[in-house]
Amino acid sequence: MSTEMIDPAVQPPVGPDTTAERTPGKSLSKLALYTRRFMRNKPAVGGIIVFILLVLFAVLGPLFSPWSATDMDFLNLSTGPSADHWFGTNASGNDTYTQTAVGLQRSLMIALTVSIGTTVLSAVVGTAAAYFGGKTERILLLIIHFMMVVPTFLLLSIVSNDAGGDWRVISLVMIFVGWFFPARIIWTMALSLREREYVQAARYMGVRGMRTVVRHLIPNIGSLLVINFTLGIVAAVSTETGLSFIGFGVKIPDVSLGSLIGEGSGTITSAPWLFYFPALALTLLTVSMALIADGLRDALDPTSAAGGRA
Repeated sequence: MSTEMIDPAVQPPVGPDTTAERTPGKSLSKLALYTRRFMRNKPAVGGIIVFILLVLFAVLGPLFSPWSATDMDFLNLSTGPSADHWFGTNASGNDTYTQTAVGLQRSLMIALTVSIGTTVLSAVVGTAAAYFGGKTERILLLIIHFMMVVPTFLLLSIVSNDAGGDWRVISLVMIFVGWFFPARIIWTMALSLREREYVQAARYMGVRGMRTVVRHLIPNIGSLLVINFTLGIVAAVSTETGLSFIGFGVKIPDVSLGSLIGEGSGTITSAPWLFYFPALALTLLTVSMALIADGLRDALDPTSAAGGRA
């Protein structure tokens, strides 16, 4: 009985299935991994879609209306939705559709400005306090704790009223009184980061303190900053709406969702469209941003099971 000797150098043909099994899996980048986890969160994806539609409505909505936010139609004073005025008009004959789109645009501009400002300021102050420690840390924490007991809404009301409803001044004041809460949280997280090897190595190599803060500490709390930025939009919109509702925020001839809701609340029984359309836009904005923030939190948290496995 003869036996065939198989030359070990000669390899048997490999089929496509075998090749696929032997091909190592491609590694995902962090962005791709986070995106995949985020897209598995259906409510968060729905929030993204709603938010994009709101932005498109705020930017492109006024272009589809023959009326500007300040135009007055004296033949249609406080009339309901119609072919000429899709969302109706107010007592002055202003087109509610255009005013809602412009008001949403203004509220978004304020919210984005405030959220970016508070995120950047709180990140720099919080991480700097944790990194430098000592006297610098004590002074910064003293400022943070002092600001936390100041009646911020009262301060906002006074300054906003003196500014005459200028949204730029309102945004700056909101940044000034809104950075200390996230800074306190960031300082707590950065305390553990300042003892990491890469931070100690940068210190021993003579890298300047603020350079270490910007290059090493802040990027390592990026997930927290992203979530804080998203939630900051919701907080800024809510604060601006509250100020405008009681008459201390954006004022005529400028409009915001808060000022429109404040105006419509007085005519909710006689002209409900003046209240419900801006209130609907505000509700969709805050709910969509809250859903996006939840989705980002689950996607960026490696211990969360909400985003599924990569």
